[in-house]
Amino acid sequence: RRYLPDLVGGAFSGLEILNHTDLGRPSLDERLEAIKARADAIIIDEAHNFRNPGVAGEGDRRPSRPRILKDIAQGKQVFLLTATPVNNSIIDLMHLIELFAGDGAKLKQAPLGVQSLQGHFRTLERSIRKAEGEDDAGINVTSGEARRVFETDSIVQNLVVQRSRAYVKASQALETHGRAAQFPTRDDPHVVGYRLSAIQERLLNLIAQQFDKHKPLLTLAIYNPEEFRRKGQGEAADFDRGRLKQVVVLIRVGFLKRLESSTPAFEASCRRLLVKLLTFVERHAAGEEDKRRLGRWKSRHDDLLKRIAAANSTTDDDDEADEDVVTPEMLEAVVELDNDIYDVPAIVDECYGDLDLLAMLLDTLRDFTPAHDGKLAALIALLKSDPVLAKHKVLIFSEFADTGRYLARELKKAGLDGVAQIDSNSKVERGEVIKRFAPYYNGSNSKEQGAHETRVLVASDVLSEGLNLQDATRLINYDLHWNPVRLMQRIGRVDRRMNPDVEAAIIKDHPDQATLRGHVAYWNFLPQDDLDALLRLYSRVAGKTLRISRLFGIEGKKLLKPDDDYDELKNFNESYEGEQSVEERLRLELTALLNADHKLEARLNNLPNRVFSGREAVSPDTRGVFFCWSLPGPDPDLDPALGAEAWTGQSGETKWYYRDLASGTIADS
Repeated sequence: RRYLPDLVGGAFSGLEILNHTDLGRPSLDERLEAIKARADAIIIDEAHNFRNPGVAGEGDRRPSRPRILKDIAQGKQVFLLTATPVNNSIIDLMHLIELFAGDGAKLKQAPLGVQSLQGHFRTLERSIRKAEGEDDAGINVTSGEARRVFETDSIVQNLVVQRSRAYVKASQALETHGRAAQFPTRDDPHVVGYRLSAIQERLLNLIAQQFDKHKPLLTLAIYNPEEFRRKGQGEAADFDRGRLKQVVVLIRVGFLKRLESSTPAFEASCRRLLVKLLTFVERHAAGEEDKRRLGRWKSRHDDLLKRIAAANSTTDDDDEADEDVVTPEMLEAVVELDNDIYDVPAIVDECYGDLDLLAMLLDTLRDFTPAHDGKLAALIALLKSDPVLAKHKVLIFSEFADTGRYLARELKKAGLDGVAQIDSNSKVERGEVIKRFAPYYNGSNSKEQGAHETRVLVASDVLSEGLNLQDATRLINYDLHWNPVRLMQRIGRVDRRMNPDVEAAIIKDHPDQATLRGHVAYWNFLPQDDLDALLRLYSRVAGKTLRISRLFGIEGKKLLKPDDDYDELKNFNESYEGEQSVEERLRLELTALLNADHKLEARLNNLPNRVFSGREAVSPDTRGVFFCWSLPGPDPDLDPALGAEAWTGQSGETKWYYRDLASGTIADS
């Protein structure tokens, strides 16, 4: 509507715009079929959302969105746009290529010659891992070598285009005669420290006592009944057994991550899990002894169950709030296990152990209030003491909706103005929330928003990608996302390309922001040392961060702490604010040559595919002509850190040819 007004509402425009989620709507199947039949090209923004192929779909089950997109994209020209093609492993990139490669037949042709895409990427993954660690001789290989392995791969060279900010700025300066793309400068990350209150420390100590890798925190047997299958009753497939074990691990880890996020988020998780376990136990309490045991447990924890019922209640009616936390509908939803196939009493015993632990944790939190939250206190102090955060827009990210809602509620109580909150379950219109927080970069302004304009926006990761929120110049990561790519995407909401016209409008309406524009800062709430020892959260995030930085480069080199430096290695280029790569410098040189001579491009286009030069024979008795070409190669005796200088003609390849002028024959020896 803004940039291509001629296409708006045009029945013959030839342009279709869909959201990723539209691929999962059966009501749009006819439209998708038409796109499959008629579209020539497909542009996929934020393409990393399709890095997991998902389920194929069978019966009434619909195939995943990536599989639907793969079906539509076959035989078309496809552009996948993403700043983060690798989130967890190099296999993410393989799945993106599969969207258009189909059965891979075209990849088998020259110049790629890839017989099996999966086999190729498995080999590449092993090569990268080897380059990251030690080779067979036990000699350490730097991560610069891992990046070289990645960059020189035939698939990567031919299918991946990566451009640094440095290149974008320089190329735009050439194309626009000096009006380069504007990006803000960014401070190194600030770290916010905080002290746990006495209640929070007591909770942490309890969990630390329970957390042991040989007998892990929470057995969660109801999620892995295959471990309790009776002998002689068949065996689950190894894949299913492994998957169920991983589910248990993920739930347990997610449980601990919520502890790092906020005490209320952890408490809510404890309540939900307790109710789920209690529902399972009640569903399987068949005999009189089972029912008596259940009754004794519920009687012993009557006060706790009443508190949970009150917390879960959506009504202010005390009579309704006192009803049992396990409803008939919840019982009906539980699939009853066959005791002949599974050792149900053993699973129930494990559930009681988990229930006792959860009850102990929740009893510890009985007296917890926001006044006992050291992390919240540190956030409020930061927002009130920092001169920019106290007056101007700030975006606060939390991974969990429970934490986000808690923060928004408490920030309002603390007297902060213009606070709003959004997560995936919010009933508010997302577009309106975005416009109220960042009106100028979303086609509005402060005058239109008036009293509704948001100054402090607390968001989950539903706002972490693909949105222009750079009306703000400040951002806070209240908790750490497990994936460092998500952290980079969060920061990218404010550390984005600037529009000179929009910037001028902001400063005109808000002169006090003149010194802020073009300068971005962000803060990380990192776990306390004791908590970090329990979660190993920072080490896991930092490990993934280093892995991804070795392959694609990382924004601004620093992500978690001010002393982070993922660009120590000399071959590490094309980082977010880094130096231009050799290829980028060549492209800029070509652009400059074309700008200097407007006839050059036409001449270049008319040249044959191979260009030769030779010296004309001047002697009448010349019998033949020698031709020679030489390609430089990497010299093993030179330090690869020297870059281009490490390539020499002596280490490369040279070919000589002799053409006999009389016969026209060519000799190459």
